[in-house]
Amino acid sequence: QVQLEESGGGLVQAGGSLSLSCKASGRSFSRLGMGWFRQAPGMEREFVASITWLSEEEYGDFVKGRFTISRDNVRKTAHLQMNSLQPEDTAVYICVSMDDGRGGPYPDEYDYWGQGTQVTVSS
Repeated sequence: QVQLEESGGGLVQAGGSLSLSCKASGRSFSRLGMGWFRQAPGMEREFVASITWLSEEEYGDFVKGRFTISRDNVRKTAHLQMNSLQPEDTAVYICVSMDDGRGGPYPDEYDYWGQGTQVTVSS
């Protein structure tokens, strides 16, 4: 089992930045694939980014170079640096992990989900 705990959400003005963190516990972090999804009210869950155990990164189409995912295997933490935030980025951001170390945009392939952290971008 893996437990995921997100932090770093909050309120930011359009054009600003936020850094989200996801602390994992319960098994060897270095072999996990990690990722982020987001969900806004009334919207489909949307893939944001993922990073494999080999640190290969993948991003949702909407990211367009604004976000960066990274991992710290010593601290067992994944990070999502978000820059140039816009009101349409407002959502609950959810950390996910995958036992087999992969990543990618398909939510059903992830084994563990966090509770999420709210990101609100004001115009």
